[in-house]
Amino acid sequence: MRQTGHSRRPAAESGNSDAPRPARSNLITPEGFARLRAELNDLWRVQRPKITEEVSAAAAQGDRSENAEYIYGKKKLREIDRRIRFLSKRVESLTVVDPKDQHQTDRIFFGAWFTAEDENGRALTYRIVGSDEFDASAGKISIDSPLARAVLGKRVGDETTVKRPAGDLEIEIIKIWYDKHG
Repeated sequence: MRQTGHSRRPAAESGNSDAPRPARSNLITPEGFARLRAELNDLWRVQRPKITEEVSAAAAQGDRSENAEYIYGKKKLREIDRRIRFLSKRVESLTVVDPKDQHQTDRIFFGAWFTAEDENGRALTYRIVGSDEFDASAGKISIDSPLARAVLGKRVGDETTVKRPAGDLEIEIIKIWYDKHG
């Protein structure tokens, strides 16, 4: 895990499909990193031992081929192991960026909260976070999203166009802050 105080734009990744897919950024906020670590810890220390015990108890009942508890338990164990492997690798590849370390607080970078006004005068408030922690219902958008890419580096008063599948959207930045309370 590396720590840094500045933002960078994700590089494009060339894929084997017809349309190139953007690379998934490796940036994450300290809060997002803590949530991933907590999930990994819960899976490894709580969920996996519990399911392992249930599978052992089901196996002791005899014929495993028709034992639904055993079959379901093994499936659940494989799912947990798959998630543990994913999280273990992902946590190692992440770069924690603490918004408190941002020096240019007058510009939008990773971890910033911002309010923008759309062409209809509607105010929209978002925070730019990593791809592992976005939650649109909480106003947290991925740094890889079209909106985040459109506003990175912008200042209050700047206008920009967000390229969306639903059509272009003109917005103006009206507020930027880096703490929870703005």
